[in-house]
Amino acid sequence: MSAVDWYAASRAVIGHPLFSLALTLIAFQLAHALYRRSGWLVLQPVMVSVILVVGALLVCGIDYADYRAGAAPLAILVGPATVALAVPLYRNLRRIRLLFWPILITVLVGGSLTVALTLAIAWLLGADLSVMMSLAPRSATMPIAMLVAEQLGGNASLAAVLVMLTGVVGTALGPTLLRWAGVDHPAARGLSYGINAHAIGTARALEEGEECGAFSALAMSLVGILIALLLPLLRFY
Repeated sequence: MSAVDWYAASRAVIGHPLFSLALTLIAFQLAHALYRRSGWLVLQPVMVSVILVVGALLVCGIDYADYRAGAAPLAILVGPATVALAVPLYRNLRRIRLLFWPILITVLVGGSLTVALTLAIAWLLGADLSVMMSLAPRSATMPIAMLVAEQLGGNASLAAVLVMLTGVVGTALGPTLLRWAGVDHPAARGLSYGINAHAIGTARALEEGEECGAFSALAMSLVGILIALLLPLLRFY
């Protein structure tokens, strides 16, 4: 095959409607395999797959808008995947009822502290208002964080990046910090993952067990609701 034929074939593959979808799936599978083989928590599949996809887009010269349109079917599956978290919640409903008040207090205090400490540290470091408002909802899941950041006058794209980094760092450091603190109860570990690392932390919690995953999903949902309802009130102050 000549260089011209090879170039034409490669452009045909890159221009195929399913290329973006295949690229995303392959990148995630490679990242997941690397994570499994290495065992390094810092090599979270989400972060590594994002790096692989971005690198491929730059090499292939694909515009992000084209990539997003091609990968749209995966975005549709995010909703059902989130709803599927109700399964471990339902199976652990009795435990959740028994621990209702500890859960409520933990989520309220933990969720409030994550926002307050984030804003305080950003203010002390001299961040401007736009950056602070992009940082404020970082402990919520990405769709909620992006909408809240826009309502507060922040940058939705920056908020999305910060949410991902929060999940990756929280998942990477969470197990070690919990072990140092002597926290070994599945419910307590799950609440910590959900509050501090949202969906990525919940994926890690499910690896530790169904009970841990259920409490992480619950904490993630409640913190998201808390941030979505209360943070927009900052606009009036």
